[in-house]
Amino acid sequence: MQPNPFLSVLRNPLVGVFIALLVIFVISAVASPYFLTSYNMSVVARSLAFVGLITIGQSMLMMLGELDLSLGVIGGLCGVVSGMLMINLGLNPWVALLACLLLGAALGCFNGLMVTVLKLHSLVLTIGTAGVFGGANLVLTKGVAITNIPKEIQFLGRGDLFGVPMPFVVMLIVLIIASFVIMKTPFGRYIYAIGDNTPAARMLGIKVDTVRVLVFTIAGMLAALAGLLMVTRLGTAQPSIGETWVLPPIAASVIGGVATTGGVGTPLGAILGAAIIGVIENIIVLFGVSPYWQGVVSGFIVVLAISFDSISRRYIRGDR
Repeated sequence: MQPNPFLSVLRNPLVGVFIALLVIFVISAVASPYFLTSYNMSVVARSLAFVGLITIGQSMLMMLGELDLSLGVIGGLCGVVSGMLMINLGLNPWVALLACLLLGAALGCFNGLMVTVLKLHSLVLTIGTAGVFGGANLVLTKGVAITNIPKEIQFLGRGDLFGVPMPFVVMLIVLIIASFVIMKTPFGRYIYAIGDNTPAARMLGIKVDTVRVLVFTIAGMLAALAGLLMVTRLGTAQPSIGETWVLPPIAASVIGGVATTGGVGTPLGAILGAAIIGVIENIIVLFGVSPYWQGVVSGFIVVLAISFDSISRRYIRGDR
């Protein structure tokens, strides 16, 4: 008997998330005449890009069965260091950006080494390193923003490519590369194998600790990239960059079908989850909802999205 193509599509783990995003998008478009304007869509896309880069890295860690709560702080620290290199030391802006990408990779690598060498729990460890990196940020800046970021690099955060915000273009490129690596390369299969069953992965000869360190390194570099793009967007290196990039990437990954226990999910699903959160936050702003109610409304709609995806898993795709 030939498999039903329609049922095969419905069983795809991303379908429930995509339908939830589509429903929220349509409701938002009907509810507010300003939602579908080109300006507002640009705002949504640009905002999604910064959190999206963190989300891609966090989703890869979650597929591995790990978490890094210091990624937002790494983005902020790399942002202010880039500003200091450019303004205080007069370093070429492009060299400064590259140096800070390497710094983000190094900080992520440090987290990975601490997890693998000392056998520490990544959640507990990165709570501590978030405090260390955040404290270093304040020590370096004394809480004062670094201004006058060179205009020659500000197009990375403020510019458009064929009407699409540059940060969003960068995020899409990273998403395509990450998706290819996860879905089409041995490294991606190693991540799934380790997240699903670490002892079995070791028995198969997979270098578990090496893969862990590499994924932490990648996540740190993507966090740095998000921080650098935000600096070029604002034109200043503010110590507060990254403060709100802690929980949304985790929530987005869960909404997008990434299991916190590891072995399940894709970067694309995580980005769809981030888009759901981004649209919700945007429509709340357009409605002028009181800040006291924004968290309640946002959380309620996220719960609905998660419930819809859970129902689709059980009764449509048969994942009981």
